[in-house]
Amino acid sequence: MNTIVDILYRPRGRFAANHVGAHTSSEVGGFGVFRDQAPFMRYPDARRIDLRATLRDPFGVTYVRRFEQRAAIDVYALVDLSASMGFAGAVNRFQVAVDLCGALAYSATRNGDRFGVYAFKEVLIDRATLPATRSRRAALAAVERIGVETPSGSSAKGMLDAAAALGATRKLVFLISDFRWPVQLIEQAFEALSLHDVAPLVLIDSLEAAPPKWGVLELCDSESGRRQPLLMRPALQRRWVEAEQSRRKNLARASSRRSRAPIFIQDGFDASDLSMRLTAA
Repeated sequence: MNTIVDILYRPRGRFAANHVGAHTSSEVGGFGVFRDQAPFMRYPDARRIDLRATLRDPFGVTYVRRFEQRAAIDVYALVDLSASMGFAGAVNRFQVAVDLCGALAYSATRNGDRFGVYAFKEVLIDRATLPATRSRRAALAAVERIGVETPSGSSAKGMLDAAAALGATRKLVFLISDFRWPVQLIEQAFEALSLHDVAPLVLIDSLEAAPPKWGVLELCDSESGRRQPLLMRPALQRRWVEAEQSRRKNLARASSRRSRAPIFIQDGFDASDLSMRLTAA
């Protein structure tokens, strides 16, 4: 992997957790950030009685102060290793995915969260799987194991196995892929992950997104390996760009109401820009 950078992120919604950390939790108690006051009869804790709120109440209700506890969460990267992820144009897409996964592993464990990873193509790849851990060494070692894999196979259906392996407890999930999947699989993927806070990270190569207006391109079918020359011209280039824009809109539509909006990463990723998008309200 290249030099690892730090990526900031902010989970959305509330997460139940058993360990103190940096994020908002669904739990309330006697310590943490002040949240509100509540009647003593509902939360009988004499140590947290709020005298000012109690004295102000005209009905003599006794109030206690409640605090929002902070929690560590589980962060997972789901990494697509199907054949199209092996495309190398302006950049090596697979290497970008590995570098991105490494940055997330480093950042999550540095933040006190647990990090896990599932790599998949037609099925889940067991040798490139790691349940969530606080060990930075173990997390980065799992990313290195992904790095020696070779993208292959004609399907990313293993994503559904990865979603099932996450379980029902809410997690922050980074879904890393080029998302060149059938529409039905994209719909199934977001439905399967709807319990979690999902951030789709869409890897795009500038050569794919906007090919030159003139020239001969050699297209390679990532599934069969078959190569075919293509004479590019302005009209074809325009249709190509329109098809790519339509694909992005369809992906955004499929993810709406089930996950965050897709974050499109063209060629390499900039840690500062990605952090800004992941921490935006």
